[in-house]
Formats: sequence, C-alpha cells, structure tokens
Amino acid sequence: MWASAREARTALINSDKLKLPLTGSRMPAEIILQRTPDDDALLDKREQLAIVRTTLAERESELAQIRAQLKTFEGRYVRQVGILYAELDDLEARIAEREVDLYDSDSARRRAEETRQRAQETHDAAFSEAREAEEFDPPPSLKTLFREVAKRIHPDFARDDAEQKHFTLLMARANQAYTRGDTETLQRLLDDHREINASIAGEGAAAELLRITRQIHHAERDIATLNAERNTLLASEIAQLHLDAEAAAREHRDLLTELATNLREQIADAQRRFELIDRQISAHGK
Repeated sequence: MWASAREARTALINSDKLKLPLTGSRMPAEIILQRTPDDDALLDKREQLAIVRTTLAERESELAQIRAQLKTFEGRYVRQVGILYAELDDLEARIAEREVDLYDSDSARRRAEETRQRAQETHDAAFSEAREAEEFDPPPSLKTLFREVAKRIHPDFARDDAEQKHFTLLMARANQAYTRGDTETLQRLLDDHREINASIAGEGAAAELLRITRQIHHAERDIATLNAERNTLLASEIAQLHLDAEAAAREHRDLLTELATNLREQIADAQRRFELIDRQISAHGK
C-alpha cells in the first residue's frame, strides 16, 4: 500500500516536470533558432558584401590584365616603332636648325624651336620608362604612408578567410600605388580603413550592420573607380593601336613591322634632305 502511494506521487511529480519550460541547454530548438529583424538584416548585408567583394575582385583582376596586356604591347611598340619616331623627329629638328643657318629668318627660328621641342618630347616618350625605373626613390613621406596602410590591411591581420582575400586584393593595390608614387590612392586606402572601423555606439547585430554597410559603400565606390579607369585605358591611343594590331594580325599582317618599315623610309628621306641642305650651306660658305 505504502509502495503504491510512493509510486503514484513519483509519477505525478514526473508528469509535472514535463509541463515546466526548459532552460539552458535543454531549451527547445524552435526558441534557440528564432532570429530578430536585425539578425535577418545582418545576414542579408553579409551576403551583399560577399557579392560586391567578388565583383570588386573580378574588376581588379580584369583591370590588371588590361594593364599588363597594354604594357607588353607598349614595350614592343617602343622597341619597334617609338625609337624610330624619336630618330626621325631628331633628324627633322636638325634639318630645321640648319635651315636657320641657311635662311636666317624668324619663321625658320620658330620652326626650329618647335621641331626641337617635338623631338625632345618624342625622345622622352621613347626612353623615359627605363629612366624612371632607375630613378625611382620614394620620399620618406611615401614610405611612412605605405607602412601605415600595410599595418592595417595586410592579409596576416585578417579575421577570417573572406577578409583575408579582400585584404590581399587591397594590399596588391597598395603595392601598385607605392610603385607609382601614388600618394592619393594610399591615403584613400588608409582613410577607408579608419572610417569602416571607426567606433560605433552599441554592440551586437545593429553595430555590425553599420560596419558592413560602410564596407559595401566603399566596395561599390571602388568598383565605379575601376570601371572608369578601365574605360579610360581602353580609350587611350595605345589601346586603340593595340586593337588595330589585333585586327591586322587576323589578316596575317604585323602592323608594328609595317609602321617600322614606313618610318625607316621616312628616316632615309630625311637623311637625304639633311645632307642636301648641308651641301647648300657649304656652297654659300656658311
């Protein structure tokens, strides 16, 4: 009898426990997984940030390929054609300077000055790249700025894989800017990092939402900048010449070789004119 009563009370207590709400590790799954509106907005923003950063990386890669392609073509152009233009313009300047001795007029002097200036510009365009590479010596201010940027966006300081990929992209941009002596781009990278990570009142999803919104804004601005730079590059003279060279190649022609052949003919003609005017000056005893 007493045993039956104890069993009955135990059964009643156990049944009451099942009716009590569980806490801690025994909380029902539907309560644990319930999200707030801020959590949903944060998830959407993270997805948006991932998309915009992927687009930014693609634009960076595409622009880098265009730069490399045009730089390679420009190097070939300078070696095959540019130096011949410099030689031709120098000959034309020498002819104009000899004409001053022959005619001794203001118009001849003006023409000599103009052709010599053009010859100098052509020479600089043909040979400046190698000289600039030798002379590159960044000032202390540029070195300091670069170090400040690197301390903030180096991939080693990333908090996760996604940020590491983004920092790798930013660091490549910083290295390019440093090589070009581009203080403006380095300063913008530093300012962007400071703004994105500026202190935000409060914690949790709302604060993180604001930080990610800032990151999206800067990424979208960078995409617009890269698109503008791409359009400028593709509209440049060297890019148009590259397109012409590709079109000629489809017809089994080498456009740069054709240009070089034509320039050599012009140089030979200019050399004959120089020798002729030299003989005229000698005949007049000048």
